[in-house]
Amino acid sequence: MQKATQMGKNRTGIQMSPADTKKMLQEAKGAVFTPGDDTGIMEVRTTYIQASGPVGTVPAPGTAKGALKAGAKALTGKKAHVLIDRIGERLAFERTGTRLYDALITKCKAEADGSASQFLSQLEQIRADEAAHFKLLVDCMEKLGADPTAQTPAANVTGVESTGLMQVVTDPMTSVTQSMHAVLVAELADNDAWGELVKLAQELGQDEMAQQFKKALAEEGEHLAAVRKWHQEATMRESRAA
Repeated sequence: MQKATQMGKNRTGIQMSPADTKKMLQEAKGAVFTPGDDTGIMEVRTTYIQASGPVGTVPAPGTAKGALKAGAKALTGKKAHVLIDRIGERLAFERTGTRLYDALITKCKAEADGSASQFLSQLEQIRADEAAHFKLLVDCMEKLGADPTAQTPAANVTGVESTGLMQVVTDPMTSVTQSMHAVLVAELADNDAWGELVKLAQELGQDEMAQQFKKALAEEGEHLAAVRKWHQEATMRESRAA
């Protein structure tokens, strides 16, 4: 079944039951409200924030070679663990990005009217780019003497952030257009993060990595432009078909 935006049996709004709405508003007039604000919940949150530690740590190098590399950077005032944390973040995100495109490709192939088939070859190329970026980041981690399988703090956070995007694209009820919007959100975040990674690598004297990251950033810019264009076209196509 084609999943375009359409009118249907949506009963979530207040206008669906005028009589009950009128009764509810009348009852509300006689209700007694306790004055208050969000001070209480702010105090609870503050207590938890102050009592909590960090979301995680960057693991120490598991090999002597890695320890020497990290130690050398630390001695020269270069905080290698910051770069490792951010590379770990991109690792986690590119892994998710590959899976996002896998799910989007499946959804495009399953679309009843075949209108999304025009995107397939480019989507498959973008998916291949995401996987290649993941491999690049693994190699960079190993060059720094770090463990690419470890979950750094930033990787932990980005994993949580990405959960909702994956849920949207893998939901069998969402349309290609809705799924593309989720992927567009991912690409917007991805482009900013790659730009920051380029600057961080340059700051820490990792010039070769910075050049590799610049190439990945350029490719991610192409991904963003393509997904933005496809989402706009899909939205307009739905509008004309309505």
